[in-house]
This record gives sequence, C-alpha cells and structure tokens, in this order.
Amino acid sequence: MATIVSNTLNEEKSLVCQESTTIKQKDLDHKVNQLKKSVQEIEQDIQVLEDLQYEYDFKKNTLEGQVEAETNGRTTTEMQQEEMAIRQMFTVLNIKIEVVIKEMANVLTLAEQIQHTLISDELPEWKRRQQMACIGGPHNTCLDQLQSWFTVVAECLQQIRQQLKKVQELVQKFTYNNDPLTLGKSQLDEQALSLFKNLISNSFVVDRQPCIPHYPQRPLVLKMGVQFTVKIRLLVKLPELNCQPKVKISIDKGFSEMDTVKGFRNFLLLTNPTKVMKLDESSSECLAAEFPHVILKERRPSNRTNKWFLSLTIYEELHLISFDTQLILPDLCIDLSVTCLPVVLLSAVMAVSSAWGSILWYNMLCSEPHNLTFFLNPPPVKWEHLSKVISWQFSSVTKRALNSEQLRTLADKLLGHETRDDPEGLVHWKTFLHTSVESGGSPLHWIYEHLQLTKLYVLSIWNDGYIMGFLSKEREKALLIDKPPGTFVLRFSESCREGGITITWVEHSQDGEPVVHSTKPYTRADMIRIPLPNFIRDYTVTAGEKDPVNPLVYLYPDIPRDVAFGRYYTSASDAL
Repeated sequence: MATIVSNTLNEEKSLVCQESTTIKQKDLDHKVNQLKKSVQEIEQDIQVLEDLQYEYDFKKNTLEGQVEAETNGRTTTEMQQEEMAIRQMFTVLNIKIEVVIKEMANVLTLAEQIQHTLISDELPEWKRRQQMACIGGPHNTCLDQLQSWFTVVAECLQQIRQQLKKVQELVQKFTYNNDPLTLGKSQLDEQALSLFKNLISNSFVVDRQPCIPHYPQRPLVLKMGVQFTVKIRLLVKLPELNCQPKVKISIDKGFSEMDTVKGFRNFLLLTNPTKVMKLDESSSECLAAEFPHVILKERRPSNRTNKWFLSLTIYEELHLISFDTQLILPDLCIDLSVTCLPVVLLSAVMAVSSAWGSILWYNMLCSEPHNLTFFLNPPPVKWEHLSKVISWQFSSVTKRALNSEQLRTLADKLLGHETRDDPEGLVHWKTFLHTSVESGGSPLHWIYEHLQLTKLYVLSIWNDGYIMGFLSKEREKALLIDKPPGTFVLRFSESCREGGITITWVEHSQDGEPVVHSTKPYTRADMIRIPLPNFIRDYTVTAGEKDPVNPLVYLYPDIPRDVAFGRYYTSASDAL
C-alpha cells in the first residue's frame, strides 16, 4: 500500500511538473516574441529618425544657402520663423534619439533576462534530460525549441548592435548639446557584445554523447580499439556564423601532463582529431560536426602510483572527451569549448555490465557534470529512484517496462523483505555491484544478463507479456497453487549467472495436493540452438511406465500453450 501511494503521489507530482514546465515555456515564448517585436519597432523608429534627420539636414542647408545669398528677397521675419522651426525640429530629433536609446536599453535588459533563463534553466534541464536518456529514460532530447530561442535572441542582439551603429552615424553628422548616444552608447555596446558572446559560448553543446554504434543503448561505455561516434552542435543559427570552424577533439584535456599526480590511465586518439563544422540538415540546418570513427588507445606505460586511484577499478575510472573551436567573425573572435558526460573505457567486453552500472550510478546521482572522483565515495540511491532506472533499461530496448511485481522481487534482493516496501530505502553502490545473489553474481550483473537475454532471444514473447521475468520462487508458487494442472509461468532464473529462463508448472499429486515443478534454466547457449517457444512446445516428462507427455498446458493465467506461442514455432513437427 505504501508503494502504491508513493507511486501515485509521484505520478501526480510529475503531472504538476509537466504543467508547470508548459506554463514556463509559454511564458518564455511570450518573452522571446516580445523581444523580437520590440527590436522590429526600434528598427521602424530608427527609420523615422533617418527620415527626420534627412528633412532637418535639407531645411538647415537650404536656410544657410539663403542667408549666404542675402535672403533671396525673403524678409527677416520669415527667416527667423524658419530658423525657429529648424530648432524645434532639432529638439524633436534630440527627444526621439533619447527615446530610441531608452528602448534599446530596455530591450537589452529583456534579452539579458531571457538569456539568463535559457542558460541557467532551460539548457541545464535539457542536459539533465539528455543524461537520463543516456541511461534509458524516456525523455525528450530534441533541441529544436531550444535552438529557436537561442537563435531569436542572437538575431535580436545582432540587430541591436547594428542599430546602435546606425544611430551613431546619424548623431555624428551633428553636434547636440546633450548627446544621449555618446552618454550611453559605450555601455550599451559592451552589454550587447557581452550578451552575444555569452549566448554563443553556451550554445555549443554535445548533441549525441559518445557511443559505439553496435551498442546504441549503452552510450558512454567505450572499448579501446573500437570505433565510437559523437556529435557536437551550435544552437545559434546565423548566416555570419557559417565560417566552417574546425573543431578539435581531445581526451582528458589538461590531465595528460598530470598523469603521475592523478594516476589514471592515459589515452591517445588514433584518428584525425579535427573536424569542420558544417550546416547539418539533420540538426535544423545549424552548424554541427560529427566524429563518426573515433578510436582510442591506452598510452603505455601508465604511472598508476596515486593511492586514491588504486582504490578504484577500471569500470569506476571516469574520463572526459572535450571539443574546442574558435568562431572568427568580422568584428570579434569567440572561443568555444564543451565536454561530454564522463565515459568509461574498457579493454575487454567482459566488464561491460559493471561499466554500465557505473554509468547508471553516476548519471542518477552526480550533480556535478564532470566529477572524476565520484567513485571514491559514491552516494547511495533511494530504491524509488533506482527501481525506475532499472525499469528504463527494459523499456528502452523492449516495448515493456518492469511492473511492480518484478520490481518487488528486485527490492527483496537489494533491500531485504523487511524494507522492500520502503520507497526511501537506500541501496549502496557496493551492494548493487558486489553483493552476490544465488547465481553467484552481483544484482547488477544478474539484471544486465537477463536484459541481454531478453533483447537477443525472447524479445517478442517478452513484449507480449508472456515472461514474468523477475519473480521469486515463493511468489511463483503462490500464483500457481490454485491454478488447474498444467498451468505454467516463465521467469528469470535465480541460479544462472549468464542469464536463463526457468519454466515452472503445477500438477496435482495422487492425493489431490498441488505440486510445483521447474525445468532447468534455458540459457542463451540453449536458445542459440532451439528457440524458447520450441522448447515449450516439445517439452516432455515421463512418469513411471506412462508415455511421455507435455505438462505445459496453459500459460498463466489460462492461455492455451499453442495459442500463446503457436505463431513463434519454427518447425513443422507436431505439437504434443
């Protein structure tokens, strides 16, 4: 009951957060549109200023020419009236310029507010969503909306900078008694330029985190000597930025020369470290660069003398891949740098499950983006959070997440019966990684191997809901004991280190008592030879002198065996 209430409250909280996010994004949309509209209005005001300035210039020059020509027959009174009108026009010009400058200052204030929201709120939220997506979370990592906001703000800042130049050109033609532009131009110029550079610097992001193409659901786990791909992107789309800057990729930038101090392994790139950023159709025509064939190799010998490093294992050793470039524009130069999420580098595939566990733990809990010493003292995680992430591992590679029954079984393994229903129950890294279950492996390894087994060999029947998966023997017996003879379930084996599926069925003894029997675990070695549905169809037992029979009649709760699995049989032999 506590678990149900907790889950319900979390779902309600999630809905409230989604509604709050929608309201916040609508408010941001409104501000961005307001910014764009205000800049357009300033453009119109400057056009009016230019027209008024031209008229003032024409009349003033005309009057001066008439004075030089000895008034050309005009009376002194007429000349004075015209001179008075020109002075009034000058005053109006002065006032309008002051208004335009104030409008520019207000627009820059609004742009600064929007930019703060983008850089301090929206961008970190997207990065967090990307982090969760890297560990299987069903999060939207599309950058199009963020790019639209970044681009509009950048366009407006560039327009403001151009507008400041226009007004300066107008003012330079004449000398005003109280020059509003001279008083405020320098500050506005600096503010606009600073905002623009800051926006561009923060628009440089890792679009796709490092990943081996053959293992798209396992980003950030890399193997030495195996190609991986990574993509970076600029969120601001402006014509003046299409200068094809060269991006340089590096690993552990700044740490290589500190190898003896840090003690971790040192790597080098075996591929071209530079790539040109070009307009990318798949990224909404923004500047992007993909490194599709990056290979890393360990630089030996590696001096691993540091004591803190020796307390870590290879799969707890984190490394950073960085990207640097420079945008050279006609009037400024902007240095850009971005770093991917920490990666784990392996020399053998046998440690993939442990490496993936490290990636899960880090991205679940680390609030610092690049904390390489995280595993010196990894914090525990609430079961409520961990159970969600474990479920993501299945939903990200199949069509079916783990249900409450399956998660309850896992809670028994990690928390024990007494605390399994406590969503606040804490799971420690060493428990998750090192504590042995019945199979002799860690909970992480046990879960990972069954996930791999499901993905590679029984994906269709898992998606159909025919495999109960993580189910304890006690719960299995409780489900079957009241069912008709021949009712069976499929569950993940608790005694098979490499992952296996056990078939358990119920029958009645001679005195009518229900008895539960189980097959040996069917492993991937078995399923490579014969698909699991064929095992179910052809399985037989012999009782005494009776002919062999198939005891598997109904898939729990009451689905006839051939109805459930008939479409997956792969041979024409007769069903028993």
